[in-house]
Amino acid sequence: MELPAEAVDVAARELLGWRLTANGVTVRLTEVEAYSGLGEDPASHAHRGVTHRNAVMFGPAGRLYVYQIYGMHFCANIVCGEQGRAAAVLLRAGEVVDGLEIARSRRPAAREDVGLAAGPAKLMQVLDLNRSANDTSVVDGTGPATLTPPESTVGMIEAGPRVGVTAAHDVPWRFWLAGDPTVSAYRRHTPKKRPAPA
Repeated sequence: MELPAEAVDVAARELLGWRLTANGVTVRLTEVEAYSGLGEDPASHAHRGVTHRNAVMFGPAGRLYVYQIYGMHFCANIVCGEQGRAAAVLLRAGEVVDGLEIARSRRPAAREDVGLAAGPAKLMQVLDLNRSANDTSVVDGTGPATLTPPESTVGMIEAGPRVGVTAAHDVPWRFWLAGDPTVSAYRRHTPKKRPAPA
């Protein structure tokens, strides 16, 4: 994405319909989420500046930022924006368009094909990507995953609040292809209630 970091929401929209190929499976991206690292997005891993974990978010663009959640699942972002200014787009869901049998073997619990990659961790499972893909390119052919542009226009795009974040969850930076059955189910963030002190 050749866009400035402050246009991360535009970059996210533009990624819809693109295809990500890795390890024998291709997924058409149907849902993404934008995160800014410019100090105004407390939901971003780069909100407080550069760390060893988030350094890849600060560029160059076109690289994967992969992190682990709950100690077992992986999620991937595509870094966008200019070098030194953090911006990344979380890959939330997609449609398996090639390598369907391989994808099914990697997600045997999925009841229907539309649910194979309907969530960021599920998408990583069908592509067989993990933390070893962190800081690898999706544009120059050197990494395990390759990103290619859509073959046709993607149609209507909808926007709404982000999922699974404890801060800035109402920012409408989650984007998806309208009516697409592979988009993940939205669950609004609900803060955990702490017991009142005795």
